[in-house]
Amino acid sequence: MGAFAGKSVLVLGGSRGIGAAIVRRFVADGAIVTFTYSGSRDAAHALAAETGSTAVETDSADRDAVIARVKDSGALDVLVVNAGIGIFGDALAQDSDAIDRLFRINIHAPYHASVEAARQMPHGGRIIVIGSVNGDRMPVPGMSSYALSKSALQGMARGLARDFGSRGITINVVQPGPIDTDANPADGPMKDLLHGFMAIKRHGRPEEVAGMVAWLAGPEAGFVTGAMHTIDGGFGA
Repeated sequence: MGAFAGKSVLVLGGSRGIGAAIVRRFVADGAIVTFTYSGSRDAAHALAAETGSTAVETDSADRDAVIARVKDSGALDVLVVNAGIGIFGDALAQDSDAIDRLFRINIHAPYHASVEAARQMPHGGRIIVIGSVNGDRMPVPGMSSYALSKSALQGMARGLARDFGSRGITINVVQPGPIDTDANPADGPMKDLLHGFMAIKRHGRPEEVAGMVAWLAGPEAGFVTGAMHTIDGGFGA
């Protein structure tokens, strides 16, 4: 019997990287896990087969699809919103439609998913949103839209913590720094630049982020809400 035995968990964006590590952690701890995917069908189905979780296709850029997915999941004990994208480059040259899509995925989806989950969540439910240390610190050019979207999650969590607090539902943001994933590999071309900002000069592991998420979802974190939890090797120190 694990720490989350019988608990219902939905992970939005769970097929790869940090999301997959979160799925594995909750399954290992006994939870009944459903996760969404959009563009990574093969990876999603492989993870579902490996873990016994359930993979469902949902586009996080589609507000109505996100709301429907959360509503159809019923009385969740834990919602984790991990889906997110980044668009990097000169702000003056970026496509406006692409930036709006980034905002739909990185800001609108977490908000609407959190509100919809809270409608049915039992007392003591947990909502955890994966943000970024870039919500606090942006040391390089070309990432303004991404940083904006991650900063927005901070205000969202603080506000919803007030809205949901009377029911014991907590909402927190986990803010990773450089994590070894397909999108930001530990041996990638940005390694030396990123490590130069860090006190612990290595990429983090997805499992380390999943461990922080599991703690926030557990009974020891019942008094923790509306807070940012940075796990970045000192990137933002």
